[in-house]
Amino acid sequence: MRNSPIVLVTGAAGFVGSHTCVALTDAGFRVHGIDNFSNSSSKVVEVLAKLCKPHFAFTECDVRDSASLVGVVGRLRPDSVIHFAALKSVPDSILDPLGYYENNVGGSLSLFSVLSKSGVRDVVFSSSATVYGDGTPPYSEDSPTAPINPYGSTKLVVEGLLRDLAHSEQSWKVTLLRYFNPVGAHPGGLLGEELDAASGNLMPALLRVAVGRAHELTIYGNDYPTPDGTALRDFIHVMDLAEAHVHALRRKEDRGACTINVGTGRPYSVLEMITAFRNASRLEIPVRYASRREGDAPSSFACVERARVVLGWAARRSLDEMCEDAWRFARERYSVN
Repeated sequence: MRNSPIVLVTGAAGFVGSHTCVALTDAGFRVHGIDNFSNSSSKVVEVLAKLCKPHFAFTECDVRDSASLVGVVGRLRPDSVIHFAALKSVPDSILDPLGYYENNVGGSLSLFSVLSKSGVRDVVFSSSATVYGDGTPPYSEDSPTAPINPYGSTKLVVEGLLRDLAHSEQSWKVTLLRYFNPVGAHPGGLLGEELDAASGNLMPALLRVAVGRAHELTIYGNDYPTPDGTALRDFIHVMDLAEAHVHALRRKEDRGACTINVGTGRPYSVLEMITAFRNASRLEIPVRYASRREGDAPSSFACVERARVVLGWAARRSLDEMCEDAWRFARERYSVN
């Protein structure tokens, strides 16, 4: 692998970033990760060093620190960059929009400026289905964008910035991946999503109850216009999502910007996910209902045809596998019998 392509991964210690590092090294890439650990743990880097050995290296770095970035990029001379580093909580973004713009947009500006000056032109950007707002799914890449929370707005701003770069200088190759709802974990049980109490995502909340860190699961809204009244989401296994990044780096077009949804195309309700997790864990998960959260759409799922055609990729893992792998990681991580 000495002459294999080098990929710089920002936010490498995060949930999707860390799993993508594994998928990249499995596919023959050399990976250098950076992270500032503001929303992740250095323990993840230790796990990656084992899973990706010897083709993974790491530098602690904040993408907003241009001077440090110049050093990393100049030393590494990467062939491609996958940009994950961002704050990602919808509820937190509503409480702190300035912080989200400063981090997500400001960090991206810093990174792309350094890449432009360094001659690195191949970028895969971690975007989000939240850019679609609360329109009518399934969402195609050409569906109207109208974010209903600051998190989604920051993602759309960065998408626009990258499109402008690709338009102004044709040597840029930009892939904008709009994620739907990643869940699950690496099947080995060593890598998964940390159970951050501040996370507003469903799977970490389920796991907090399962490992005894919470007494019950709160379901926000049971009066949506959906079959069972709970929100519908396109849940995708994090390893499927990670593998989509490998395909994105290998897509045939060598210039321009391309937007691609990354999901399964199959929506599941919150209650369906809870049932699948109960079956996987063989645990009873007490629930209580609360009012809807601001910024949550009733339904969100993808049209995935472009991913199949352009990337030659499709999600393979089932909802049961998502729950089984997530539960395996939680048992290992939190020593649950």
